[in-house]
Amino acid sequence: MNLVEEENDSKKDHINEIVLSEDVQRAIEQVLQSSDPLDQPDFNPTDYINQLFPNEQSLSNIDEVISKMECDISLIDDNIRSVVRGQVNTGENGRIALKEAQQSLTQLFSLITDIKSRAEKTEDMVKEITRDIKQLDSAKNNLTYAITTLNHLHMLVGGVENLKRLSERRQYGEVLNPLQAIIEVNQHFQQYSEISQIQTLSAQVQQIQSELATQITDDFKNFFSPTSHSNANRMTITQLKDACQVASVLDKPVKKNILKWFINLQLQEYVQLFHENQDIAWLDKIDKRYAWVKRHLLDFEEKYGTVFPPDWEVSERITVQFCTITREELSKIVARRKTEIDVKLLLFAIQKTANFEQLLDKRFNGTTLVEATSEEVRQERDSFANLIGSCFKPYLDIYTDSIDRDLTALIEQFAQQNQQMVVPKEINPGIIPNCADLFVFYKKCMVQCMQLSNEKPMYDLVLIFKKYLREYAAKVLEARIPKPQPPNSTTSTISSSMSLLTKDFQNLSTAAGQVIHNFLKEGETPRFSSDDTRKICYILATAEYCLETVQQLEDKLKEKIDKQYIGKVDLSDEKDVYHRIISNCIQLLVHDLDAACEQSLLLMTKIAWHSISNVGDQSGFVNQIITNLKQTVPVIRDNLANSRKYYTQFCHKFVNSFIPKYINTLYRLRPTSSGSSSASGSAALVASASSTSISESGTGGTPAGGNILGCEQLLLDTHSLKTVLMDLPSIGSQVQRKPPASYTKVVVKGMAKAEMIIKVVMQPVHPASLYIEQYLKLMPESNVVEFHKILEMKNVRKIEQQQLVEAYKRACPQLQQQTPVASVGLGGSESGSGQVSEPATSGGNSTQSQQIAAAAAAISGAGSSIMALGDSLMDKGRIKKIENLIKNRLPN
Repeated sequence: MNLVEEENDSKKDHINEIVLSEDVQRAIEQVLQSSDPLDQPDFNPTDYINQLFPNEQSLSNIDEVISKMECDISLIDDNIRSVVRGQVNTGENGRIALKEAQQSLTQLFSLITDIKSRAEKTEDMVKEITRDIKQLDSAKNNLTYAITTLNHLHMLVGGVENLKRLSERRQYGEVLNPLQAIIEVNQHFQQYSEISQIQTLSAQVQQIQSELATQITDDFKNFFSPTSHSNANRMTITQLKDACQVASVLDKPVKKNILKWFINLQLQEYVQLFHENQDIAWLDKIDKRYAWVKRHLLDFEEKYGTVFPPDWEVSERITVQFCTITREELSKIVARRKTEIDVKLLLFAIQKTANFEQLLDKRFNGTTLVEATSEEVRQERDSFANLIGSCFKPYLDIYTDSIDRDLTALIEQFAQQNQQMVVPKEINPGIIPNCADLFVFYKKCMVQCMQLSNEKPMYDLVLIFKKYLREYAAKVLEARIPKPQPPNSTTSTISSSMSLLTKDFQNLSTAAGQVIHNFLKEGETPRFSSDDTRKICYILATAEYCLETVQQLEDKLKEKIDKQYIGKVDLSDEKDVYHRIISNCIQLLVHDLDAACEQSLLLMTKIAWHSISNVGDQSGFVNQIITNLKQTVPVIRDNLANSRKYYTQFCHKFVNSFIPKYINTLYRLRPTSSGSSSASGSAALVASASSTSISESGTGGTPAGGNILGCEQLLLDTHSLKTVLMDLPSIGSQVQRKPPASYTKVVVKGMAKAEMIIKVVMQPVHPASLYIEQYLKLMPESNVVEFHKILEMKNVRKIEQQQLVEAYKRACPQLQQQTPVASVGLGGSESGSGQVSEPATSGGNSTQSQQIAAAAAAISGAGSSIMALGDSLMDKGRIKKIENLIKNRLPN
């Protein structure tokens, strides 16, 4: 039963619930603005009650809340009641208002109908009133037109007779106004041309115009004809001026024919005076042409300047015709006598012509140029530029050929100066002076050619510039680069050194030391002197200046040349030439410094590293390298002070060349030894003197008790070299600059590998697995070839090498795809000679390698001779003394 009641209650609540749309709710909120929770659309009674009575203590004021609620309900009921009562009469009031509105509309419609009918009646009355007025207006217009036509006809009839009389008397001043009026009236009567009388009058007007044109033309000819001075009928200046005004009113051909005849008359003297057969017509006297026309224009304007109307522009027309005649005459003369033209004469004529054309541009506005008959003149309608000078354009190859010859002579002059020029002694001498002279000449030629033409001659000039930029690079810069002399033959020196050992047995220590010194000296690569180094820097700086200036020259040429040739202006090949010179200079400097360090690296191979007994300061070869760097690098840096990027590039290339050579030299060393070496003193002498000799008397490996002091000394020397190379860009300078990050990265990476190689050599090879593990940690980017070389450095036997290599390959499966160098090539022959194949250095060649091999054989022979001598004397102490003396003779 309770469930049924709850369901009924819920249905009642659902039925009583009023759901309003969002639009209605917003409208209610706008009208009834309230913050009371009861007015909210999402009102929740439960939450509201909980808010009023949050706890049991709040129930104490429930009576007050209820009374307040009842009061609010009472107020709401009263409001509802008043609203409902107010709405009782609303429907009745609406019906009454609607009825009144309908009545008003009916009355309004009747009024509009009445007004419309009255308007129609009024319109009919107005039409009736104005009908007579329109007729009167039409009659007036017709009468006015008839009167005007009659007056025009009267003027035409009377004017024709008057014009005939005035024209016969040549009273042109009085003819002007009637003539203008009659011409206009005659045009008005063209619509009545079917009337015979009008046709007759129109024909008479045309006849008068024709007679006036002929008469005025004859009067002009009589006035300006040389034979008419005694003619009594010759017109006065005033009559001539009036005749010009009349001619302006007549048809255009009249004025045109008069001007054409008059201008030809004015230039008749010029045509005869400067005929192509006359000496004065040649280019060397071209300025006399322009002087004649200037003088003639002054005379004309002084005598007849006031005769012709200003709008006729007679002076300008004479000048344009003069320019046209001059261009045609000069074209014929130049074509006929082309072989007689040299560049000075051509430039003289072009310059005088250009000056004259500029003067004309300032004097005249160029309005008559558009009327010229020549198509070429029409294109230059607003300027006199090239109005005459265009005749010289087909012959501008004479100018470009002259520039070609001048540049040939200039380059030859620079090449001769090249043999005598000395690099300035001051630091940072700048560039070769004739380089700036070349580009000044280029600029002068470009400016001059711009005045002549910016079309094909300018492009021909571009080709000439390209040619001699290459010529300058080859004959002046590349020809001046110092070239090291080829090394002298070592055969005679080695034989003479051997004679020191056989000729004077009383001073064996001095003789053996001289043999070693001669061997080192003969192995040297030719070096540049300090002056040669400065000269290379001088050329490099000049090539850099040329490179930058060529780019500017290319930009300027593209700016000045005609649009159709812009795409053809390309100096990239010439820029590549100077790039190549710069690269070659840097490579020569790097090669020279490499050559200085090669001797120190060669000395490094002569040191008996396996027999070093203590680790001290850095070795002598390091001191030599530092000395060579301090002697060479500051000179290069000072002379490339304005070319810092190329100096930095030099440092980059040097370390990229030196560090691999240093690492290859490390591979040739045998810095470790076992503790039970049984080599004799003479064998030790040979081991210390030969660059590749390895004692086979020791054990194959390096036990834990072996001598690794040589490795420690090498590690110290490598660290010293690393420090020096890091400071190489600022070595010997009072101003210390931080080297570029890219340079530092190369040095750190390369020398770190050298240090890792030495550390790997210091590790014992037993047990093999531990050694390979350490090897992979220290040299993760290594390969089988380097692994072979390091085993050779440790004097590991061939059998053990093969076992270690197999273990290394198993530890690095990715190396199976590589093809290692044969063990014989890496470790020497199976006889244990210990010869290690090394790649040729950048400064070496096959001849030098043969010389080094011959020298090494000679030294080995020298060691054998010393051993034989020691055996005969049976004096081991003396042989030991000789060994120490030879070691002391080695350069530090």
